[in-house]
Amino acid sequence: MTYRAGVVAFRRWHVAALASLAIFALACEAGAGGGGGSDPDPTGPPAKGYPSSMAALGDSITAGFGSCGAFLVCGRNSWSTGTADAVDSHYLRILAKNPKIRNKARNFARPGASANSLPAQASQAVDMKAQYVTILIGANDACAPTPAGMTSVAAFRRDVDRALARLKKGLPRTSVLVAAVPDLYRLWQLGRNDPEAVRAWARFDTCPSMLADPTSTDESDDQRRRQVRARINDYNDQLGQACGKYGKRCRFDDDVHESGFSLDQLNQVDHFHPNVEGQAELADVTFSPRFPY
Repeated sequence: MTYRAGVVAFRRWHVAALASLAIFALACEAGAGGGGGSDPDPTGPPAKGYPSSMAALGDSITAGFGSCGAFLVCGRNSWSTGTADAVDSHYLRILAKNPKIRNKARNFARPGASANSLPAQASQAVDMKAQYVTILIGANDACAPTPAGMTSVAAFRRDVDRALARLKKGLPRTSVLVAAVPDLYRLWQLGRNDPEAVRAWARFDTCPSMLADPTSTDESDDQRRRQVRARINDYNDQLGQACGKYGKRCRFDDDVHESGFSLDQLNQVDHFHPNVEGQAELADVTFSPRFPY
């Protein structure tokens, strides 16, 4: 995608049925970023300000779900903590500047996670004393069976505030990146005329609040999609406000939502989760070399 979270994962949906596979894959993934692959061998002293540990919070996008060509978590391809050279994650970019971060990156993101999962993930980041934390959450809050089932804006903000409060209390000197929720309306626009995407969304019942009956032009379906788009915009407004309230060590990045992306950056199984190219795009668009924020 170009943002290169949020892109994003979803459905409390078919991920729930595959949860046991995802957990098994996580257990099998080795290395700092939750995946295989080899780290570069940086030399020289660490650059001033670069963190020596990091944690990734969020859902299946950050977990790398589906990026290995199968319905499994593939942490090595995570835009945040992955170890795959093809992705060039935040972890690898920091490692090139600060060798002390080697093997000190943890991915706590889980398929199916929504905002109410975030405080517990934040506690895990505090426990490991992460000096840098990335957050991409919200797609699952919008991807309900119907718009009526979406997480309310108030509940979403409450859970995000709880997570950020835990980070600020436990890790007051830690830098935090909060990425915007990806533009699922744009995903529908791109895929509605693609037969393979339409079949995949129907097969897996992917994000039905937005992607059900994707070829329909009925006013009721248009209204449904607009309602989901508006809710995502509200989530992003709240993410930006919550990050601003956190203070100067938090950076809100709206590029994940604002930047365009292509279907070629999604895996060819569900046409929803980012593939390696999509994860690389997310890493590229979200990374800032300025630490601390």
